[in-house]
Amino acid sequence: MIFKLGELFCGPGGIALGATKADIGLDDFKIIHEWANDYDKSTCDTYVNNICREHPESVICGDVRTLNIESLSPIDALAFGFPCNDFSVVGEQKGFDGTFGPLYTYGVKVLKCFQPQWFLAENVGGLRSANGGDAFDTILADLRDAGYRVYPHLYKFEEYGIPQARHRVIIIGIRNDLPHEFKVPSPEIYANIDNSCRKALEDPPIPENAYNNEITKQSSTVIERLNHILPGQNVFTADLPEHLKLKIKGAKISQIYKRLDPEKPAYTVTGSGGGGTHMYHYDEPRALTNRERARLQTFPDWYEFLGSKEAVRKQIGMAVPRLGAQIIFEAVLRTFAGLEYPNIVCNIKK
Repeated sequence: MIFKLGELFCGPGGIALGATKADIGLDDFKIIHEWANDYDKSTCDTYVNNICREHPESVICGDVRTLNIESLSPIDALAFGFPCNDFSVVGEQKGFDGTFGPLYTYGVKVLKCFQPQWFLAENVGGLRSANGGDAFDTILADLRDAGYRVYPHLYKFEEYGIPQARHRVIIIGIRNDLPHEFKVPSPEIYANIDNSCRKALEDPPIPENAYNNEITKQSSTVIERLNHILPGQNVFTADLPEHLKLKIKGAKISQIYKRLDPEKPAYTVTGSGGGGTHMYHYDEPRALTNRERARLQTFPDWYEFLGSKEAVRKQIGMAVPRLGAQIIFEAVLRTFAGLEYPNIVCNIKK
């Protein structure tokens, strides 16, 4: 069974690459790209460059609110990592009261229009508490009303061998008239994988001519500050001379000038932020390159991100880890193929 996949808010292709690389050993159970949409031009360029170079017209670059859904080609599956800005606990968590919160409804519209066999929806863990928890309940209700059984779960990707602590709510939906019951893949089989950031960044070494591997020039003050910060520490937990301390009142964000601990998964890769938020190497007094960030997101080195250096940083930080997506898609394929696999109970009440 070949599933044609449509995507809203497709980003640079983390979900798409995970989907198209998903392999359960059965040639007739695969996922292929059909169409995708995102509003950001450089993001769309990256997606086309790596996912569908021969069919650039299949990526519609524009605001989802102006997308002519009825004109899209039929699909068997839908993926939509709807914008997380208004659900993240790092921000104001406006939920439905924000600009981005209501955009999930366009995924619901696609589901109602095409009635694909299944879908994958993704967002930040903070989705569960936005608007006092009402937002999440409403989203699940709307997905059910579109004709689907839903299987929400908070995935902690570091438990699945991903070299990064990244926690995301992912909802799998299966159309009501189909007999399949999705089960969350168990992380236990990944328990012995070395998912340290040192392994991710050094084995194998990043080629000198790798894409998106430009070093960020650091000021002498930043270099001096980083030389006083040990791996795993940040600017607030390190023993710094007075002239290198930050004069910040109020909340002290733990990731400011935080250096990676080489023996552990990285902390969450983000796509934006000013000084001190670029993620910092455990050995060298510098920020990570975009290629190093991409490795923490499990993108292969051949995956070339297009756009300015800051645009690429944003794309990588907003993406879903490719390997994490692949693990979940393979569970979906096994579900439809009727194959058993190690599983656990959903950790979010359905």
